[in-house]
Amino acid sequence: MFVFWGDGSQSAMDLVNQIKVRSTENFNWTFIFILAVVFYVYWSEINKKNYEAVFAGLALYGVHWLYEIGNAVIGHVTGYPLWSVSNESTTFILLIGVCWELSMMFSLAGIISFKMLPSDRNSRYFSKNGKKGIGCRFAGALSMALLFALFESFLAGTSNHSFIWVYRWWGVLPVFVTTYIPFFLASNFVPDMAPKKRKRFLITEWALVAVLLIILIPAGII
Repeated sequence: MFVFWGDGSQSAMDLVNQIKVRSTENFNWTFIFILAVVFYVYWSEINKKNYEAVFAGLALYGVHWLYEIGNAVIGHVTGYPLWSVSNESTTFILLIGVCWELSMMFSLAGIISFKMLPSDRNSRYFSKNGKKGIGCRFAGALSMALLFALFESFLAGTSNHSFIWVYRWWGVLPVFVTTYIPFFLASNFVPDMAPKKRKRFLITEWALVAVLLIILIPAGII
């Protein structure tokens, strides 16, 4: 049921080679429903003036896109990405490592992580006898990263190959450390940045995403 590392098998390579990026072959109406849910969540937060939650969502989602672009570039250069999704598991593949359903989930993951933090986001866990302990934002990022890494391990073991890991050295541990921890650090820390610094971070992040997509997709790299 759970797969913890890629196996380097020919079957895994064959599955990656069969991926049809941005093909509408499996497209269905769940695409529209999921998009509507995401719009509802964001506009509900904006209507309530919960702008910090919106910043959290955008911060993580931007990091997600930068990682997916990087993963697609790795796949183009080396022949295989670090992770990929199968045709059978989705209605639409955006880039070789991310499908529509997964990407929309990540558009909400930052909001969810941020809302799970205590009301006092400066509180610390395991603080004792004057020792500082662990900040709740950092602890929250670690716990969410671990949860997502373990769930990805489950997806890698599904019969429809929801996630495909080709490389033997890529699996739960590197996903946890190098991917999901940065995701949730962004969602948990960016909202509390100084306003100018936060604005600069989000604009730079999303401008970079836009430029890379505009250049790399027409070039056939991703």
